[in-house]
Amino acid sequence: MTLHLISHALCPYVQRAAIALAEKGVAFDRTDVDLAAKPDWFLRLSPLGKTPVLVAEGVPIFESAVILEYLEETQPNPLHPADPLDRARARSWIEFGSAILNDIAGLYSAPDAATFAAKATALETKFSRVEAELGSGPWFGGESFGLVDAVFGPVFRYFDTFDRVGDFGILTDKPKVVAWRARLATRPSVAGAVATNYSEWLRRFLLARGSHLSGLMASDTRGGLYPDRS
Repeated sequence: MTLHLISHALCPYVQRAAIALAEKGVAFDRTDVDLAAKPDWFLRLSPLGKTPVLVAEGVPIFESAVILEYLEETQPNPLHPADPLDRARARSWIEFGSAILNDIAGLYSAPDAATFAAKATALETKFSRVEAELGSGPWFGGESFGLVDAVFGPVFRYFDTFDRVGDFGILTDKPKVVAWRARLATRPSVAGAVATNYSEWLRRFLLARGSHLSGLMASDTRGGLYPDRS
């Protein structure tokens, strides 16, 4: 059975599906779509007009959480714990990871410094909860890489760009979170979930937002931190 992942180059929800597929050793095809000009064939597959969509046996499956559960039920190399309570805990923290992504979108879209600071504080609070939840590692659930790790890999990828702009205090004094982020960055499935020019595409996307962060990045561009390649 050939799986086909319908993707967007920057979508973190696509990345979690791609990471899970790689961890399971499942071959799949991948097609990127332009969400600013959605083709008709894509809208027929995705009723919500969002990515990711996984096409399995000709049937489109949409919403990343549903895709992850389908892969768990049908593919080898489980990424959820065997114990029902541990599985429920993992699913809860997957939802928490999605809430963090929403706050990240609020951060990079914040129109002014006050809103930006409030969003940064909200993120700092959430990552404090993650810090308290993490054990001795190396992964969220202990010795085995799991779906919570697949969800947070794309979360931390944003900070590779944010850190080039400034230290917003979001991950300050969170040694477990910082160590987890570093391990995820070197995981082949996480690194391979995006194209090699992802960072440049993200830079252009963020600069085009017209937000407070866009202004900070534009200042850094003029200062040479982000060379102007437009």
